Amino acid sequence: MSVNLLPGLVLPPIPTQPTVLAVVPASGPTTGGNLVLLLGFNLSGATSVTFGGTPATIVAQDPSGLLLVVLAPAHAAGSVPVVVTTPAGTSAPVTYTYVAPPVPPPPTAIAIVPQTGPTTGGTPFTIVGTNLTGASVTFNGVPATNVNVIGGVLVTGLTPAGVAGNATVQVTTPAGTATVPGGFTYVAATPPTVTAITPATGPIAGGTPFVITGTNLTGASVTFGGNPATNVIVTAGGTLLIGLTPPGAAGNATVQVTTPGGTATVPGGFTYQ
Repeated sequence: MSVNLLPGLVLPPIPTQPTVLAVVPASGPTTGGNLVLLLGFNLSGATSVTFGGTPATIVAQDPSGLLLVVLAPAHAAGSVPVVVTTPAGTSAPVTYTYVAPPVPPPPTAIAIVPQTGPTTGGTPFTIVGTNLTGASVTFNGVPATNVNVIGGVLVTGLTPAGVAGNATVQVTTPAGTATVPGGFTYVAATPPTVTAITPATGPIAGGTPFVITGTNLTGASVTFGGNPATNVIVTAGGTLLIGLTPPGAAGNATVQVTTPGGTATVPGGFTYQ
């Protein structure tokens, strides 16, 4: 309303101080960024809105001054005053509560299977525990590969290469780190030995089934004159290796068996006919 102090003199309406009646919602995450609706009177023309002294981003204003929409800023957990400022003044504070997200429980590690493997790495492993979601795994600080978490209770992967002896195995999630009891023992790979190949002859077209006898043949590959054999299978004890010969040139070919522990040459080789 206008006030006549002197005849003929008319002053503009006196601004009315903003009033905040409610904040909806009355709480939100400590990260901020959520929409908050302020309800009250005389909120139009707001120049700033603060949450605990931290400025919020004004998104929309109701011309009637009844509504004000803002983006809450980030703030530490707890209750803070919300204040609206307009050209007419500053509102009395209303309370808004910042809520911290729940803290995830730290991981636990119960066991690793198997507990030993070659120094060359590549051993498939499984770690059993709890709260393993988002986990990474290290062996003496070296990351494992192909890590996959199943249901938050199992972690699978492949061991990295390491030195002979016991290695500390740790599982790390955003909530912390757990050490696997007993760790993992790296064992130096034993070189293979080979005794004989049966048969010792076959056609140049290849495809001849063969058997190589020896020891420590687990994980082996075989070449005939540098050409890889196919369908190679090693028995559980690592003493027999079977496969199919590749094609070759007529004459004698050097046969070599290679494992993570080294390479051995088959006495007499293989003769292509």
